[in-house]
Amino acid sequence: MSELLGLEEAQTRLLALVPQLPLDTAPVDAALGRFLAEDLRAARTQPPADLSAMDGYALSPGAGPWRMVGESRAGAPYAAALASGEASRISTGAIVPEGADRVLLQEDAVREGESVIATDLPPPGRHIRKRGFDFAAGDLLLSRGTCITPARLALALAAGHGTVTVPRCLRVAVMDSGDELSPDPAACLPHQIPASNAAMIAAMIAPLGCDVTRIGPVPDDRAALAAALAQAEGADVLVTSGGASVGDHDLIKPALADWGAETAFWRVAIKPGKPLLVATRGAQVILGLPGNPVSSFVTAFLFALPLVRAAMGDPDPLPRAITMIAGEDLPPTERRREFLRGVVEGDRVRLAGSQDSSALSALAAADALIDRPAGSAAVRAGDAVRVFLLQNG
Repeated sequence: MSELLGLEEAQTRLLALVPQLPLDTAPVDAALGRFLAEDLRAARTQPPADLSAMDGYALSPGAGPWRMVGESRAGAPYAAALASGEASRISTGAIVPEGADRVLLQEDAVREGESVIATDLPPPGRHIRKRGFDFAAGDLLLSRGTCITPARLALALAAGHGTVTVPRCLRVAVMDSGDELSPDPAACLPHQIPASNAAMIAAMIAPLGCDVTRIGPVPDDRAALAAALAQAEGADVLVTSGGASVGDHDLIKPALADWGAETAFWRVAIKPGKPLLVATRGAQVILGLPGNPVSSFVTAFLFALPLVRAAMGDPDPLPRAITMIAGEDLPPTERRREFLRGVVEGDRVRLAGSQDSSALSALAAADALIDRPAGSAAVRAGDAVRVFLLQNG
């Protein structure tokens, strides 16, 4: 039996298989959460002219008083230039008239008929947003691989772009298999359990912005598996749950071989999640996750989500760990690296409950995975531990 792969080696080998997606032109306001496939440069200058940062008066140089000659407001600039001794009423965001060198705050001004007197004269340049102070046409604003967030979406629009270039949406098929699975959670026979893994994995993947299709549940039967796999022909990534271990009825490996897939590697030295299977079929990547729900969740977090993020253009797709304080004693580990389900309480993390790989109630309560190296000594409450926050996934 081949030696188990370490987590980082397995992740590296998986990410080397990332499918290369064709590029797509997407409307900016529909590109939230996607990753730029090209650098984004400003197509215009922002602001396009000197603008007032406050409500008040645009003043020509001098100590005043100034004679009011007009108004400049957002969307309707004062059309003429200010001569010496002249002022214009101005509102926030309005273009500063030519000939003005500062903006007098409304609360620092006294009006006497058509004259304006300053009670606190600002220095030249004050309260003026200079043309191009945010960005100028041609400036690099967002680099290739940047995720479009709400603020970056606004920046792209402000920079004059109605569309952005992004990888085409990844097509992911998620399939669960097992004779014991019932598609109807409200109608399980005594020998059945509700099928939940595919729904869970699809819910983890869908927020990343890809197209997700669910298949199954599929019984442990070569012909049924072949028919189900045929439904995944158009998927860039296929994620299966169940049937990837070594039992007599674990048929995913032979079914994938019948389908034309080639195994890239199998089994990783982690707990839960050892029987992880990675295969390829042409440009398709197949992830075979274990059937126990916690094992399926943990391997989806550590492998499926990074694979999807990388394919969607994320240059840094792996989850990031942080350091926290153990809120209770943790036992020593054995030969495999362990990911314990934990609950964060301030700067501390404690166990969520049962660490059995079938315990969904503890998984549902968890908001962190505590990363315990293989062969490590017991941890005392108050010691530092490495943690993955599940919202990072």
